[in-house]
Amino acid sequence: MEKREFVASLVAGGCAGMCADLTLFPLDTIKTRLQSQQGFHKAGGFRGIYAGVPSAAVGSFPNAAAFFVTYEYTKSLLGISAAFAAPHAAPVSHMLAASLGEIVACLIRVPTEVVKQRTQASPSSTTYNMLLATLKEEGVRGLYRGYGSTVLREVGFLSLSLPILFHLFFALNMPVSSVGAVAAFVTTPLDVAKTRIMLAKVRVLGHSAQPPLAAAFKHCCQVMPCRQQAELFAGSIPRIAFISVGGFIFLGAYEKVRHTLL
Repeated sequence: MEKREFVASLVAGGCAGMCADLTLFPLDTIKTRLQSQQGFHKAGGFRGIYAGVPSAAVGSFPNAAAFFVTYEYTKSLLGISAAFAAPHAAPVSHMLAASLGEIVACLIRVPTEVVKQRTQASPSSTTYNMLLATLKEEGVRGLYRGYGSTVLREVGFLSLSLPILFHLFFALNMPVSSVGAVAAFVTTPLDVAKTRIMLAKVRVLGHSAQPPLAAAFKHCCQVMPCRQQAELFAGSIPRIAFISVGGFIFLGAYEKVRHTLL
């Protein structure tokens, strides 16, 4: 990747992330409160709908920038390989590049997401106080609660949506918003697990904290047997709306800014 393309991807990705996250932030807050174990109304209902927005504002640019830089760089490397040069291999190369991009981006996304979601579910607190409380009670490791489940959710979403996306968009010339909506709904249980892991405040004693990926599966198993199976898909409607509308904002802003810079 040339330096000019690198800078363009970095800036365009950051701008696109901020546009989508900040524009649709109220939907994200509603989704978090619907998924919280304390319930929507106890988590704040429709009050303080912008609680946690400073964390999102700080994390959006570097998070999205990290994703797109990793994505573009990995895609260019895979393009050199003969195995991924064939047209039919394009969905696979995009999926691998996007998955690696999410793994790298989550190193930035998860800490800001932990602080943001805890503030969303406790609107009487502030982002700064929530950050201090998390560091005091759980240390830096507390900021990475849910890293494994977040990566699992994002890679699962990409694995479901990207191959279908390529088929509908390039082969059939169909709109792709429905693809993101279906993938968002199917991966909602992973999103519920991620939210509950991040909201569960526990003091870390020594090194006995459970690995994030193991915690993800444990929380999924705890939700699964519930009589109210709707818990598995709590917050699915605002999640679908966020991803469907956010996708247009995100990709549109990315292409516009990148095209302008190049």
